[in-house]
Amino acid sequence: MPGKNPVARIPSGWYNHAMVHHIVLFKMRPELPPEKVEELMMQTRMQLLKIPVVLGVKCGKRIDPDCEWPFFLAVDVESMEKLAIYRDDPVHLKFFEETIKPNTIERLALDYEMEPGKDVRYS
Repeated sequence: MPGKNPVARIPSGWYNHAMVHHIVLFKMRPELPPEKVEELMMQTRMQLLKIPVVLGVKCGKRIDPDCEWPFFLAVDVESMEKLAIYRDDPVHLKFFEETIKPNTIERLALDYEMEPGKDVRYS
């Protein structure tokens, strides 16, 4: 639509519910069969959505076979305080110990503020 701003259709404040995006990239154990990543994807969604402070979960597998991080998960929470609650939640701890740890050898965690204009010191 010429002359129209497509962003204008997005309700104001849509981003206020999830301000912190927590992304974790994983390197898998070399002996892990490819179908195990499919299982990890299902377990990630089923388990992490049980945590009350988690507003959304995404996970996926690599497309490029040369990518050194074949699996990722991402969760959206309202604040860094809620992220700390997520990290200490018994469901997360059990998921990490029983599902992630036995299947991975390395991880890279990244946190991003998603609210435009917000000073990241106050996330």
